[in-house]
Amino acid sequence: MAFDPASRIQDQLVFGEFGDVNPSITDSSTYTFLDPARMEEVFEHEIEGCFLYSRHWNPTNRYLAEALARMEDGESAQVMASGMGAISTTLMALCSQGDEIVCGRNIYGGTYALMKNVLPRFGVTTRFVDLRDHAAVRAAMTPRTRVLYAESISNPLLEVSDVPALAAIAHETGARLVVDNTFSPMILSPLRLGADVVVHSMTKFINGTSDCVAGCVVSNKEFIGALNDVNTGTSMLLGPVLDSFRAASILKNLHSLHVRMRQHGHNAAHVARRLDSLGYDVHYPGLPGHPHHALLLKLMNPGYGWGGMMTLDAGTTEAANRLMQRMQEEKVGYLAVSLGYFKTLFSSPGHSTSSELPPDERAAAGISDGLIRFSIGLDADIEHTTARIAKCVAEVGVKRRIATAG
Repeated sequence: MAFDPASRIQDQLVFGEFGDVNPSITDSSTYTFLDPARMEEVFEHEIEGCFLYSRHWNPTNRYLAEALARMEDGESAQVMASGMGAISTTLMALCSQGDEIVCGRNIYGGTYALMKNVLPRFGVTTRFVDLRDHAAVRAAMTPRTRVLYAESISNPLLEVSDVPALAAIAHETGARLVVDNTFSPMILSPLRLGADVVVHSMTKFINGTSDCVAGCVVSNKEFIGALNDVNTGTSMLLGPVLDSFRAASILKNLHSLHVRMRQHGHNAAHVARRLDSLGYDVHYPGLPGHPHHALLLKLMNPGYGWGGMMTLDAGTTEAANRLMQRMQEEKVGYLAVSLGYFKTLFSSPGHSTSSELPPDERAAAGISDGLIRFSIGLDADIEHTTARIAKCVAEVGVKRRIATAG
């Protein structure tokens, strides 16, 4: 029987203090003890249902963490104040001075900057490789490699990681596979495919309303416990704590994620098919012509669509800028970074979310100056929206693929 993330979340019943259908929000930074010995015991090890300080754990945050663990089919989870907080605490927990990371070349710019510019200051170096070339990945692994890092569906080029194959490569040398699943919650379940740790920017699809910044880590109990160790835990000691009111809000939104992902996917597939049929350079894993379409079909959970992200290559920076401006004027959506919002968002990654990559690295990854990344929204009339996008593309004069030009 296929794994169903939505049903797993639905099975979590959490009542508020007075039988509320929504769990009560714990608006407290610290917690009282009736016995000094009990406080001392909690400092030594985690005790179920016993709370010490909200940087360590908070009941509201734990409810959200439990739901996320259910969604990803993990043993445990930790919620944090941002996706980068989730990534940085995970990597710093797994790596020490002299250790190495092997990472996909096509990744989010903030992740690249962390690995390229910050972690080397602490003696941790990264090799960036094409994750599609498994021989190159295997060649990059050394006895010092502690982490193989991938995005399940990459930002921004929508390459699909072969998680089972990458997990096998990582485990050959005793490394752990860490997968950023931000683009494909519910669509893919990396832990079930062999990954050791999953991270999300919950700012995006999981929350879905672009009103907060948040992240999470999902793994086994041992790793999440290590993150929260009062003496050595990177989450506990770096302190990327998520506010309990935000945690409660995200938990409410999480229960509609399955509906939203289906609609995002339905709409994105509609737009991608239309632009592709007109001969434009579109990348969307739901298109049969996408190089990883068959791989995603093999790995994905059925019933949640192909994702809400697509790209269109306008050819040049000037054409991309004109097109994005025209689409905003035509009320297609907003010229803005981020994704997963109920309105369509679009930006040029080479000049925004991937700008941390030097020009030669962007070129090597395949991120052109004219690339536009779309997060397709929840529009009720996607045919009308698609017609507006096609109109703007034609007005700007975006070139069609050579094979279908003319």
